[in-house]
Amino acid sequence: MPGPDPGIQGGGDMRPASGPFFSDARSAMTAGSGEDDIIARYFRPIATHAEARGLFDDAALLTPPPGCDLVLTKDALVAGVHFFADDPPASIARKALRVNLSDLAAKGARPLGALLAIALPRPMDPEWLGAFAEALGADAERFGCPILGGDTVSTPGPVTLSITAFGAVPTGGFVPRTGAAPGHALLVSGTIGDAALGLQLRLAPDRPGFEALSAEQKAFLADRFLHPQPRLPLAEALRDHAAAAMDVSDGLVGDFAKMMSASGCGGLVRAAQVPLSDAAAAAIAAEPALLADVLGGGDDYEIATAVPHDAVPVFRAAAQAAGIAVTVIGETYKGDGLDLVGLDGQPLYLDRRSFSHF
Repeated sequence: MPGPDPGIQGGGDMRPASGPFFSDARSAMTAGSGEDDIIARYFRPIATHAEARGLFDDAALLTPPPGCDLVLTKDALVAGVHFFADDPPASIARKALRVNLSDLAAKGARPLGALLAIALPRPMDPEWLGAFAEALGADAERFGCPILGGDTVSTPGPVTLSITAFGAVPTGGFVPRTGAAPGHALLVSGTIGDAALGLQLRLAPDRPGFEALSAEQKAFLADRFLHPQPRLPLAEALRDHAAAAMDVSDGLVGDFAKMMSASGCGGLVRAAQVPLSDAAAAAIAAEPALLADVLGGGDDYEIATAVPHDAVPVFRAAAQAAGIAVTVIGETYKGDGLDLVGLDGQPLYLDRRSFSHF
């Protein structure tokens, strides 16, 4: 992947510069570092929110809305781990922001803003960074999550991104991971496994399951890996009706297992009830082994939630009104652990229930 300009110096903040990107004589006399120039050229134009203070300060000023609690989340993405080094820079930018917005959605929060830290190898391709910044700014505007500042540094390693996102929920409205209890239904939004199959398609396009797909189905799976869809419209319904929620980032089965462990109860997921896209269903029909990737592969960024059984109809109606489908795929019980039932109705054991860095 193209990397940063030889003039980049590590350790600074996202502050605008008076450098070669400014034409007046005084700017030329007080030219900043290469890092300052990058900030001025690529990041200041997308940090237009008042609370970013024009990126002239070392920190942003954020005032929580009255009657709200702050919700904070951070995700890091590394080339070769979370995305391919040759992915389009616009796609990398969108994924970096959206995975954080997914966390806010799961907590019932609306976005307030975000901070970006980016570590770039040398030398920089201005076209790459320009496409990255433009897409980041467009998504920040689309999802109402302004870029408020951050940090730019150089690295001898791969491109590394870290975004800290801030959100707000009405006081007491935070949806925890720890609230599931016996007698709850387990639901998930959207469809599961598309991104994991998109990754497998990238790695092994000749697998039988993928040879059975149309060009349109392959493109759908590839897009789901590149461009997560944060379920922010579901936030209000989660606040009103969910006992527990988290986003599905590491794998459906593993993430529900984490929720059960944190909540101190047991759960059951039925593979036959897990919602699949047409592309995922076709791939599994052609190659049943791909079911394991669907259930444990991760990168879905859908919402996993526990809802009291008597609240399921109104929760589903609220989700539908928000334009998001939710599906009951299991339930909780007294005990511990998470049981998985296969398509044949028998217990199913996966070699890997979720992705883990270590």
